[in-house]
Amino acid sequence: MASRGSMQFQERFDRAFVPIEQSVSAARIPGGVLGMVDLDGIRQVRAVGSAQKVPDVRPMLADTWFDLASLTKVIFTTPRILTLAEAGTIDLDAPLIELLPDLRQYSAEAWERKVTFRQCLGHQTPFPAVEPIYTYGRDPELLRAFILQREWRAGPPVYSDINFILLGFALERLSGKTIRSMDPGPGFAFSAPPELSAATEDCTWRHRVLSGEVHDDNCSALQGAGHAGLFGTADAILDFARGLLDGSGASAQSIALMRTPLSATRTHGWERPHDGWHGGTLCSPGTIGHTGFTGVALWVDFDQGKAWTLLTNRIHPTRHFDSGILALRQSVSDLVNAA
Repeated sequence: MASRGSMQFQERFDRAFVPIEQSVSAARIPGGVLGMVDLDGIRQVRAVGSAQKVPDVRPMLADTWFDLASLTKVIFTTPRILTLAEAGTIDLDAPLIELLPDLRQYSAEAWERKVTFRQCLGHQTPFPAVEPIYTYGRDPELLRAFILQREWRAGPPVYSDINFILLGFALERLSGKTIRSMDPGPGFAFSAPPELSAATEDCTWRHRVLSGEVHDDNCSALQGAGHAGLFGTADAILDFARGLLDGSGASAQSIALMRTPLSATRTHGWERPHDGWHGGTLCSPGTIGHTGFTGVALWVDFDQGKAWTLLTNRIHPTRHFDSGILALRQSVSDLVNAA
């Protein structure tokens, strides 16, 4: 006989899945996968819709691989930076030039040379929000040099991929390996079989529908970076999230920093609940989360001992369409958390 806890879990999952079905029926998104797990290991994963619609049609499955886009920041890059900090290999409050001495090396007083690891983790730097680095060429080493030497336009602190691109450079310098030659972590990869993946965009500069290869333009041009590029399934993400919930996936110090606020909206690497965030209005204060441009998201609620991931291919076959992803994420999360 099912326990009361497992019955409540199933009820929450069933009601949270309804808006995803509605979004697919309304042709707002091609397909989606919802996954939930709790501290006791109760888990549910369910799929609906299509993994690909152009040029071929494939069904979405519970074990479909997704381009995780900016979830790479919290699943791959953040844990590695925090582990290095705990080991004393880096000081989070030291400037990046401790590992990247050539950052703006021709201008000793440049503001970029003062940016710290902690500021990058919390997106508390003056780097611009968006920069089409891929338009400057396709040579990954030349682009790395360009990023390090460019005089960046400074502005108020905003969410910027440049922060995590630079953190990725630091990981590469320390290991002597490129990002793509590193271990992506259990259940993850830096590419996936196209026939088993959720397709993303019909790319206007690569001239093909992308499936199983990274969508992010800058990550593609850099041939691996710290801000995007990871692939995984719902189960891999839930395994990662449960490892945070039960402490088996990261040290207590690293998890504490992931939960420690650096601003009204950010922790070390993650987002925290705030007005208008994608996690809805009913998350506990002990929740952290993150989203990805391709249509993916993950939230981990330490107060309630649960995590949920919503994976969609909302940019297939184009990003230039109102998928309603913000409202969908908020609706799903509120139904996960409703009493």
